[in-house]
Amino acid sequence: MDTLLPEELVAAARHVIEANRAAGRTISVAESCTGGLVAAALTEIPGSSDVFGASFVTYSNRAKTDLLKVSTDVLETFGAVSIATAWSMAQGALANSHADVAVAITGVAGPGGGTAKKPVGTVVFACATKGGDPSDVHADRRDFGDLGRGGIRLQAALVALELLLP
Repeated sequence: MDTLLPEELVAAARHVIEANRAAGRTISVAESCTGGLVAAALTEIPGSSDVFGASFVTYSNRAKTDLLKVSTDVLETFGAVSIATAWSMAQGALANSHADVAVAITGVAGPGGGTAKKPVGTVVFACATKGGDPSDVHADRRDFGDLGRGGIRLQAALVALELLLP
C-alpha cells in the first residue's frame, strides 16, 4: 500500500476498521499528543468512512474546552494529561459525533513538557461508548518512557487503535 505511515500502524487501523464494520459500530477519536495520527491511520484504509466518522485534534487546552467541552475546572485541577481530562475528551467526542464509541488520547510526547509526576512518555487514554454510564470511567495511563517524540506518538496511536476494537 502506498502510505507515509508505518505499516504496523496501518495494519492496526485496518484491523480496527474491519472489526468495527463487522460489529456494525461507528467510531470517533479525540487526539491531543498524537495530533491526528490515529485519524490519519484510520483514513489510510479505503472505505473507512462507513465506520470512522469524526476526529477532534484538540492540542491546546482551549480547543479541549471549546470543541469537546472539557471543563476548565478539570483542566486546572488535574491537568491536560490526566484520566479526568481524557475521560472528558472521550465523552465530548462521543457527544459531538454520531459514533458508537470514542477514544481519547492526551499525553507528553516530549522532548520537553514532562514533570516528575508526568514525565515525557506519559500518555492517558479513555474510551466512551454510546449509551454507557458517564460515571463508569474507562481510562488508563501508560508510561512509555522517553522513546523520542515519534516513538511515543506511535505507541500512543497503537494503544488507541487497540481500544477501538469491539
